[in-house]
Amino acid sequence: MTVHQPLPDAASAPAINAAATQGDGLGCHSGKDALRQAATAAGNSEMLERFAKDYPVGPHDKPQSMCPAFGSLRVGLRMRRTATVLSGSACCVYGLTFTSHFYGARRSVGYVPFNSETLVTGKLFEDIREAVFKLADPALYDTIVVTNLCVPSASGVPLRLLPKEINGVRIIGIDVPGFGVPTHAEAKDVLAGAMLAYARKEAEAGPVQAPRAGKAQRPTVTLLGEMFPADPVGIGMMLEPLGLAAGPVVPTREWRELYAALDCAVVAAIHPFYTASIREFEAAGRSIVGSGPVGVEGTAGWLSAIGEACGVARPVVEAAQNRLLPAIRGALSAMPITGRITLSGYEGSELLVARLLVESGADLRYVGTACPRTPWSETDREWLAARGVMVHFRATLEQDLAAMAEFQPDLAIGTTPVVQKAKQLGIPALYFTNLISARPLFGPAGAGSLAQVVNAAIGNKDRMDAMKAFFTGVGEGDTAGTWQDTPQHYPNFREKFARRAAKAKAAAEEIP
Repeated sequence: MTVHQPLPDAASAPAINAAATQGDGLGCHSGKDALRQAATAAGNSEMLERFAKDYPVGPHDKPQSMCPAFGSLRVGLRMRRTATVLSGSACCVYGLTFTSHFYGARRSVGYVPFNSETLVTGKLFEDIREAVFKLADPALYDTIVVTNLCVPSASGVPLRLLPKEINGVRIIGIDVPGFGVPTHAEAKDVLAGAMLAYARKEAEAGPVQAPRAGKAQRPTVTLLGEMFPADPVGIGMMLEPLGLAAGPVVPTREWRELYAALDCAVVAAIHPFYTASIREFEAAGRSIVGSGPVGVEGTAGWLSAIGEACGVARPVVEAAQNRLLPAIRGALSAMPITGRITLSGYEGSELLVARLLVESGADLRYVGTACPRTPWSETDREWLAARGVMVHFRATLEQDLAAMAEFQPDLAIGTTPVVQKAKQLGIPALYFTNLISARPLFGPAGAGSLAQVVNAAIGNKDRMDAMKAFFTGVGEGDTAGTWQDTPQHYPNFREKFARRAAKAKAAAEEIP
């Protein structure tokens, strides 16, 4: 049982950047440069350097994305016996909690409010510490996650000084500022990596809690990256002929799964951008295999790589391939996709979906992902590039829209603004997150899984043309807004005010 320790005095805690937080205070409106400068002045340069290395942004600044903290918030909210506390501006916390509950969270999110005085004087850290001690009930929680949003991160609120555990409840403090973590997908890795680091040290110190279903009887493959619920089951069936089993999916659903994830034979980086998590697995002596068992060629290559990493005899791997690949090939040929497609998203599985579309027969021209290029995405990038598919990492909305304009696809798969623009142009479109990610991708179950929804969308071209023709001009120019009656045009007034404006402009440009 940990006793309540005295608060750190001013000498033991880093000075908070008071000057930068006075007045209106820092926030999203301040701009990333001001926030980064404040974070550096507050002693958080090490944090920024780590983020820059783990999540490089170039060649442009960063992709457009929702607040990255949504990703780490989602990870915590999906874990059993885990409490979440946010430290940030009230508007940010409101938006994050609203979004989290919209996506199905069924628990409260803790919030420690602050003002300029508590932020500048260091009282905010004391308030956070007090809140954590009040919340740390081992009957309710295994873990409490405290997350600094932009303002506390820029101001140097030192979550690292929180106790590591209270009454047996683990305390995880992380910074997820929008000026340091580019996307919400990578913010999932920030929390997953912090939890793996904590769990690894626990496992190194002595015995830890066994998985809920017991220890696996065969060597396991940990699956890195969020997936459709049926995919881990399908991957487990594909691993069985190799004498292997599917391990936990990271991010996990409860703390004890972290130990099982670390106790694996190999890590499959299904989502290849989990840099912090991969660092912890490598520190635990685990090797990493990129890509995933998607389509015929992807499945064949992935099984070979997993088999090699786990020391499985080559004839055993080939026997598994011969058993699985005909079923995948048959499913793909039975549900072909015909049509030109552009694809973009921010989940991290875009390249895997692209491979499945190509093997399904689609004429895929462009793949844009908000996530970065990493060593574990190279297999998929090279495979797509060899088939003439343009691949953009850290793709911006402007690049996604330019690709759609350039290739004039029969179907655009993308983010909300891409889908909106496509429909304005009369191009059938599908939202990647809700309609593509919500389907199995791997093995026989994944083969053909996209064909039905993709072909149905492409087949809606006539309906899109009819709607475009029907709504042409509506909501644009003089008809923008809400009207009780049809807006009337008054060309005489336009001409009158155009002449007046031209006369005023000419008078302003006259040289005295």
